[in-house]
Amino acid sequence: MSDFNAVHAFLRDLQDRICAGLEAADGGGRFQQDEWTRPEGGGGRSRVMKEGAVFEQAGVGFSDVSGATLPPSATAHRPELAGAPWRAVGVSLVIHPRNPHVPTSHANVRFFEARPEGRDPIWWFGGGFDLTPFYPVDEDVRHWHEVARDLCAPFGETRYAEHKAWCDKYFFLRHRNEARGVGGLFYDDLHADGFERCFDYTRAVGNGFLNAYLPIVARRKDTPYGEREREFQLYRRGRYVEFNLVWDRGTLFGLQSGGRTESILMSLPPRVRFEYAYAPEAGSAEARLSEYLRARDWLGGK
Repeated sequence: MSDFNAVHAFLRDLQDRICAGLEAADGGGRFQQDEWTRPEGGGGRSRVMKEGAVFEQAGVGFSDVSGATLPPSATAHRPELAGAPWRAVGVSLVIHPRNPHVPTSHANVRFFEARPEGRDPIWWFGGGFDLTPFYPVDEDVRHWHEVARDLCAPFGETRYAEHKAWCDKYFFLRHRNEARGVGGLFYDDLHADGFERCFDYTRAVGNGFLNAYLPIVARRKDTPYGEREREFQLYRRGRYVEFNLVWDRGTLFGLQSGGRTESILMSLPPRVRFEYAYAPEAGSAEARLSEYLRARDWLGGK
């Protein structure tokens, strides 16, 4: 038996805590909030920090939306949900730092429930977090994956490996044949262990995000950079745009289900550039990034 109200309460509190943590790490920026309602059902709170001392833009959104029928993107792989009323609640965030040496990061935790006529409710959890550096540092990547591994440990010996592999597969730009970044965790349709166990894991993922990200921010936010690094950051942000608009299922679901466009697309960077047939100079720090854009065992089997 699921408890939608408990998930709702946790996620609203999670949004509050993540925003407070990011504001403290920035030291000057503050989130502005838009509360919105959705004509088809539900609404949310979109919070955006612009032009902070560390974060050029950060968006942390909470939504609780519902509808009478699901869009095609949701029923293509789950035809039994066609025509069923549904409700979904989640927190999603994307952080675009100003300094090119601080990685971009994304996290999402969500819960979905549908009620097909004549059947028990169908529910599942999904979520994860991933890291997109432009000038990767091995220490940072190891830390990111150590936090992910450790929070997975209470949920079975294979949980980290499985959800890391799922993340590597999902956050992959097939048209570029490269990963979006250095991965992390990703999961969907989590229900087989029962509601409480699945909810515990989702809490662990949501609560673990700041532990994974903020130490990296603290280490890299004061690293010197110049126009070259900034231009490379803006160019690589273009890959982020490509993934979110071409491959991301959450973006497609939000737009097809009549979601609030501003809230859905607040994941996009505030500044970005595209360049035809760009190739970094061989042996440069920029060329080094390509070594990291493939699935790897970042912890050396630990």
